[in-house]
Amino acid sequence: MISKNTDLGLLLVRISVGGLMLFHGIAKLLHGISFLVENMGAFGYAVYIGEVLAPIAILLGFRTRIAAVLLAITCIVAVAVAHAQDIFSISDHGGYANELLMLYLFGAMALFFTGAGKYSVSKTNAWD
Repeated sequence: MISKNTDLGLLLVRISVGGLMLFHGIAKLLHGISFLVENMGAFGYAVYIGEVLAPIAILLGFRTRIAAVLLAITCIVAVAVAHAQDIFSISDHGGYANELLMLYLFGAMALFFTGAGKYSVSKTNAWD
């Protein structure tokens, strides 16, 4: 019989959601966010929180629930600001046009409800 290892599963979710979103943040650090600041003003700088700081916290398992909320908000804003035209669209490959953002959003929501698990740097706070 195969036993469950929920904590290892949560670690894998943290690595996939936090690690893969971090690439988006690194790209913005390297190439800038002038397009966001032009459209959103100073609020555009919040992308660094949602795509750099929150993913790092998720990867580490530090205040994962707070970081997951920040990442989820970032995904919602990204859909509203940059991908609204695709809300009811199917991509050229047959998938939902916003599926990547939705995977990040629902992964973040799952981490909000579960927390980071035991393979994390912080386990004692209610927001972990």
